Amino acid sequence: MKLQTEIPLKPEENQIDYSSKILLLGSCFSKNIGEKFDYFKFRNLQNSFGVIFNPISIEKLIVRAIENTAFSDEDIFQHNEIWKCFEAHSELATLDKTEFLNNLNSALKNLREALFSSTHIIFTYGTSWVYRHLESGEIVANCHKLPQQNFTKELLSIETISKSIQNIFDRISEINPNATIINTVSPVRHIKDGFTENTLSKAHLISAIHHFNNQQSRIVNQKSFYFPSFEIMMDELRDYRFYTEDMLHPNSTAIEIIWEKFSKVWISLKAEALQKEIASIQTGLNHKPFNPKSEEHLQFSEKLQKKIVSIQNKFPHIKF
Repeated sequence: MKLQTEIPLKPEENQIDYSSKILLLGSCFSKNIGEKFDYFKFRNLQNSFGVIFNPISIEKLIVRAIENTAFSDEDIFQHNEIWKCFEAHSELATLDKTEFLNNLNSALKNLREALFSSTHIIFTYGTSWVYRHLESGEIVANCHKLPQQNFTKELLSIETISKSIQNIFDRISEINPNATIINTVSPVRHIKDGFTENTLSKAHLISAIHHFNNQQSRIVNQKSFYFPSFEIMMDELRDYRFYTEDMLHPNSTAIEIIWEKFSKVWISLKAEALQKEIASIQTGLNHKPFNPKSEEHLQFSEKLQKKIVSIQNKFPHIKF
């Protein structure tokens, strides 16, 4: 007897291994999966500008990075004595203007390098709802708690989102034609928009991605794929025991299950043995001994260090 409906998944080609470089951009779900890549020591860069929810703002950052258009005084503003930018999350904000511009341009440099060199780029889109700044007429990535009357709220159309995703793909393909692009929709529900409005928002994202993918499927060497993280959460894990206390975000169990399914599709089998070794080392490093100076613990630490050195001899980029 089956007690779950399962999303059919199959391994894709050009999978991720320990020679891969991964770039993750988008909603907080990118961070969830990115933390798994961190734990298992895959080379990755996550949301250098913080969490970005909508595709237009992600596209804007990618174009800026590819064209190497540095942030300047015109791109930032001061609010409550803190320097902020409509293109970045508030986690980058600082009290010092020079420091803030340096942070933005350092993040831009990291993003640019990743766009040119990544083997796999994962986009997690969170919402179709956007806020347009009335003074500039631009869609913002973050309102930074400015007064609501400074913005208008809009729902991006399927056509607009699809064009944005297409432009992201085209711009990346020009500078990094071998990169594999994986699109997914965040399973996090944005209930502040309203229940029906959240469903509409996710529907627009999914429809736009599939419209784009249908166009790409006509190409022989397809480089763009869809991973159904939203569908796994909604259909396989449709029980509140898989949510955090707010009943909106996937909890650690749900994230682990989605990661396992992602791994079956996108992580190379030849990377499994090394993943197990790394997980064993991580467990050892997190172990808190009762007596750190005991002979038993000293021997344990020595064996652990030998394992680390053995891995680093094969993969110098792996750091613990």
